Amino acid sequence: MSRAFVNEDAGADRPDLPELPVPPGPNIVTPRGLADLQARIARRKADLAALKARADRLDKLPEAAAERDLRWLEARLKAAVVIDPSTHDLTEVAFGLAVTVADEDGRETTYEIVGEDEADASRNRIAPNSPLARALLGARVGDVVTWRRPAGAVDLEILRIAHADP
Repeated sequence: MSRAFVNEDAGADRPDLPELPVPPGPNIVTPRGLADLQARIARRKADLAALKARADRLDKLPEAAAERDLRWLEARLKAAVVIDPSTHDLTEVAFGLAVTVADEDGRETTYEIVGEDEADASRNRIAPNSPLARALLGARVGDVVTWRRPAGAVDLEILRIAHADP
């Protein structure tokens, strides 16, 4: 038989995509982060259902990507450990709290220390393992901490510690 008539892709109904790496250990989240994770799963399930309902399903890559994303999101949900910041007193910077700092020029910025999946630099939400969060965690109002950055160290004075907006 001629090789021209052999379908080498027979049985390959799904493209192989590399799995998204799931960090080991617990996924520490705030209640807001847990709700966001659940909402992301619901949206991705809706996306997958819409993809499977397409009349033309020749391209299986979008479905495979949605299924892979769902596996990752569900693994993150399974590993989720919720820490409710409303139970923290406001004596020192802790996970889930908002901390307002002043830099050496007097500019004030408020950061919120949240889970890895919740981190968003554009909203000043930082992951607890970030260099800034590591510098801030455990500090008290009036303390000066040093944030070691690639661009150089910056001293930050802790001005306020508060519960973050929901």
